[in-house]
Amino acid sequence: MARQALAIAQADSKAQHFARALWLTLGALTLLLAQAFAARADNAPPSFADLAEKVSPAVVDITTSTVIEAPAGQAPGLPQGSPFQDLFPDQNGQNGDTPDGGDGQTPPGGNDQSERSTALGSGFVISPDGYIVTNNHVIEGADSISIEFFSGKTLEAKLIGTDLKTDIALLKVESPDPLPFVKFGDSDKMRVGDWVVAMGNPLGQGFSVSAGIVSARNRELQGAYDDFIQTDAAINKGNSGGPLFNLQGEVIGVNTAILSPNGGSIGIGFSMASNVVSKVEDQLRKYGETRRGWLGVKIQDVTTDVAEAMGLKEARGALVTDVPDGPAKDAGVKTGDIITGFNGADVKDSRDLVRRVADAEVGKAVPLAVLRAGKTESLTITLGRRESAEGDAQPAVAKATPPAATEKTVLGMKLQALSDDLRSKLSLPAGTEGLAVGDVDPASDAAAKGMQTGDLITEAGQQKVKSIADFEARIDEAKQAGRKSLLLLIRRAGDPRFVALSVE
Repeated sequence: MARQALAIAQADSKAQHFARALWLTLGALTLLLAQAFAARADNAPPSFADLAEKVSPAVVDITTSTVIEAPAGQAPGLPQGSPFQDLFPDQNGQNGDTPDGGDGQTPPGGNDQSERSTALGSGFVISPDGYIVTNNHVIEGADSISIEFFSGKTLEAKLIGTDLKTDIALLKVESPDPLPFVKFGDSDKMRVGDWVVAMGNPLGQGFSVSAGIVSARNRELQGAYDDFIQTDAAINKGNSGGPLFNLQGEVIGVNTAILSPNGGSIGIGFSMASNVVSKVEDQLRKYGETRRGWLGVKIQDVTTDVAEAMGLKEARGALVTDVPDGPAKDAGVKTGDIITGFNGADVKDSRDLVRRVADAEVGKAVPLAVLRAGKTESLTITLGRRESAEGDAQPAVAKATPPAATEKTVLGMKLQALSDDLRSKLSLPAGTEGLAVGDVDPASDAAAKGMQTGDLITEAGQQKVKSIADFEARIDEAKQAGRKSLLLLIRRAGDPRFVALSVE
């Protein structure tokens, strides 16, 4: 009986120890969870007032005045040429429903030939000596530019330089006293979900603040140099050129565009990343213009099917489709090369290469890594200047017309080898070689990959083709090598492009 009582007592003691340990564990877990939630709460600011008070003196309202040749009473629109006028039409002279900034008055000086229009936008001061960043479409075509500061002071600005490709403009005001200014932050450090604050002059209402988060990164809208931060912070007409801040008060974007069916904010706004803007601003300040590096090649992305057709393990790098006279040709780059490295950094895709080259110093000799016939080769290229190259006159290329006859249908395409007569009909230079594409079977892989009547096939399997026999030989070689597709180099209206077609 005593032994039985002792066993019961020991069991009770173990149960008490277990219960105590369980309560201690639950208590510790509760404390950890409370600390975690407290830390998360600390990351979300209870107010943006301190930030707004800190940076608002550097945010400015911009008013431009322009004489426009138009019938009196007709509301002028955004100057032509802005790459973002369809996305963010800050229509000159239109605030609300009137063409004058919203006060209902007829613009002064109007007549049957011209009228004076005003436009409103935003900007921000980046140096105490008066340099101001805004959007090019805010000031484009302006006869006068007036800057109103947060304090109410107004100064006239002069235009230092613009960059149409990124829609950035640099202005300068002269002030007897140093001006409050803000600095650029590192936009590459911003993550989806981070808090951001947009400031500016929406709809001509004056200084305004809106807050939101980074909704997406690395958005591309229309240009090769695009690197937009997408945000749900309210951006409206008039916010163009204004800053997008992180919580440290650093500018990580320039508010440039919105997507909207009604012209107002629906929570999809775009700010050009500060790491792009700061480089443009630096060049505009030094030279009054941009000076981007230039390779002198035409490129495209290495897609999965292109990689398979070339026997590559992964789809990466920039595939060279053409090498006209220029730095790349001088350095030994060839059509069909895949550029995998530039100036010591890996190249992810064609967009990555374009941005890296643009940021590089003009005239600088840089190493270039290319993949050629399965082997990596190292080249050295001295960069040219893109602006100079784009200013060179280019020969007009007549648009190809469908060939008059075909010889054989291969891979869903009617193909015909070029003859002197066909070259003449297609307006091709004498000596041009390749296969002209006639009808394309709409159910074929060729149609799915975008092949069109009038395309000219110049290479197959990275070898030149002059005849149908050449083309069929390349197909056989691809099949014998166990490849599912064949890489073609085509030209359409003179522009080259690689296409990988299924041979199965």
